Amino acid sequence: MPTQRETDEAEIRRQVDKIIEGIRAKDLDGLRQAYAPDVVSFDVEPPLQHVGIDAKLKNWSNVFAFFEEVSYELRDLVLTVGDTVAFGHAFGRLSGTLKDGPATNGMWVRATFGFRKTDGTWLVTHDQVSVPFDITTGKGVTDLHP
Repeated sequence: MPTQRETDEAEIRRQVDKIIEGIRAKDLDGLRQAYAPDVVSFDVEPPLQHVGIDAKLKNWSNVFAFFEEVSYELRDLVLTVGDTVAFGHAFGRLSGTLKDGPATNGMWVRATFGFRKTDGTWLVTHDQVSVPFDITTGKGVTDLHP
């Protein structure tokens, strides 16, 4: 019989899978179900932080407007799960076909997630997406692969 930690980790992984499915389907309503209302997101797009579910979904809406077809891949997700909070890190890549026609393989980013268990459901309360930068040029390095 699985322990509570194993059960919670499996549930969090299902939530992450729902996010990936929501991105691929361009389903803002589905994505809304995965995030806490007070989510804080440190995304690759300005500003430095996006606060609240509406700001998070606006980011996804911007992505969906840019892509005709969109895909998201997550690799190497590692989770640490407590009773009511958990965190995870992975590598993610957004790719697809742009509205103006060409396909893009996207770029790999580092992704970190914070989760909180609320009324028995694990929701993303914080996420951060970043790329390393070249200290000599101050520019992001976007050609790295996990």
